[in-house]
Amino acid sequence: MPKKITKDTTPESFKLHDADTGSVEVQIWLLTSEITELQAHLALHKKDFDAKRSLLKKVARRRAFLKYLKSKKLSMYNTISKSVNVKV
Repeated sequence: MPKKITKDTTPESFKLHDADTGSVEVQIWLLTSEITELQAHLALHKKDFDAKRSLLKKVARRRAFLKYLKSKKLSMYNTISKSVNVKV
């Protein structure tokens, strides 16, 4: 099982300041880590429909954050999309 990623372990390149836990960049990073954990869980528990629904909600939320970031800060969007391997 991969190491759980928390707000404290977010890469410094995504944070706007030292105590940043709510910016769009950090939220995308946290959602990506949660999505990865849910995918690992669903690989073992294929019939866990609550986890599947939760996964879909997180993916949609991350997609919305990425879409917003693409419209506001294209350079940061490119950096984040490369690091988390996702595009909108």
